Amino acid sequence: MITFIVSIALLVAAYFTYGKYIEKLFGPMASRKTPAYANQDGIDFVPMNKHKNSLIQLLNIAGTGPIFGPIMGALYGPVAFLWIVIGCIFAGAVHDYLTGMISIRNKGAHIPELAGKFLGAASKHLVNFFALLLLLLVGTVFVTTPASLLAILLDGKVAVGILIGLIFVYYFLSTILPIDKIIGRLYPYFGAVLLIGTFGVGIALLFSEYKIPELRLENLHPDNLPIFPMLFFTITCGALSGFHATQSPIISRTTQNESQGRYIFYGMMIAEGIIAMIWAAAAMSIFDGQTLSSIISSGTPSAVVNEVSMTLLGAVGGTIAVLGAIVLPITSGDTAFRAARSIIADYIKVDQQKVLKRLMIAVPLFAVSLVLTQIDFALLWRYFSWANQATAAIALWIATMYLYIQGKNYLVSLAPAIFITYMVFVYILNQKIGFNLDLNLSFIIGLVLTIITVALFYAKARKNRADDVETVVAVD
Repeated sequence: MITFIVSIALLVAAYFTYGKYIEKLFGPMASRKTPAYANQDGIDFVPMNKHKNSLIQLLNIAGTGPIFGPIMGALYGPVAFLWIVIGCIFAGAVHDYLTGMISIRNKGAHIPELAGKFLGAASKHLVNFFALLLLLLVGTVFVTTPASLLAILLDGKVAVGILIGLIFVYYFLSTILPIDKIIGRLYPYFGAVLLIGTFGVGIALLFSEYKIPELRLENLHPDNLPIFPMLFFTITCGALSGFHATQSPIISRTTQNESQGRYIFYGMMIAEGIIAMIWAAAAMSIFDGQTLSSIISSGTPSAVVNEVSMTLLGAVGGTIAVLGAIVLPITSGDTAFRAARSIIADYIKVDQQKVLKRLMIAVPLFAVSLVLTQIDFALLWRYFSWANQATAAIALWIATMYLYIQGKNYLVSLAPAIFITYMVFVYILNQKIGFNLDLNLSFIIGLVLTIITVALFYAKARKNRADDVETVVAVD
């Protein structure tokens, strides 16, 4: 329990310490007009208050990732706590804050536009592919997982196919309607369910008979599971997730003032880290590794969520907790499709004020996603995990370039960028969904590819600095 409590305390303290340092390093300007006002269109660019934006940001970024990921990550034992805390503070929250703020400084631009501006024109097309692949996978996974949870909650009385159809209808409406019509109105209620359920599980766990395992040398590596690189692709949301880079620009278009950035972007990532800690601790405490692995293998982590919630909170409280777990993927799935529509619109330069133009992009997206729902969840999750962390690496390289050109301490994003880039290379080289190479060989080749990536970054960075800096970092 000491490890768990100290971990939560470190996450909270980081918001007031390291988070403040990152904010000061970036240098928000309260007097600068944000895109919410400069580009106000009543559809995507709509000024909303700080608390509503922060709640939407939390629900946007916290899909099933900070629940399902930590539950599966619990198989690695308490080392999962270490990755959540260190990853969240020094990688994930830095990633989210800088992505959101750089987007604000660039007219609410999405990650492909930012990649094109800071990493080169070719990067824009590559990142556009990665971002859309990630968003389609997220949207699809976050249709099937809440449907499976709802089916369990309803004791199988409603067919999963019907639930999937209803969720798709909600996603479609959320994607094409103005952001303040559905998302802005429903999210406060969704947020209440999430917070009551999740913190209910956390408090009940602390006062239960179950013991939260402590972080010790002898339990760092249970059952000889390979921590590198698998842990960093099992627990993404809650530590570091590229999906967040696709979501932060949605809120960069509704933020009223740059000074609200730390609260909205860094703070909500810390909140997601706490959610991840609670579910990882619950899974480790209630189940032994073999039982947990068996339950996960028999379907999805949905069954674990249901078992944990009902065990700790009983029928009524457990139902609220499961509803909270259902809310998370739904409130990320809807904005995944919304972000995909927006990214495509920016890429092909199609104005989104007319509903027909929104439908022109949205309908094909949902058609593709519907086909993807027929693919095995486990396979989708593996591709999602890789695309997710590849996107995180790209976003961190964009942030590093921005800070480098500004003459600021770019090491804060360079270090996590190098680390996750290395893990991305090793993962795709080693895994069956990639090149299926020997793990040791993957480590060597991954290192070479990472060194090449760093060298290419510095070559581009020196060129950018030599050019007219104002054309690279210019803001409205």
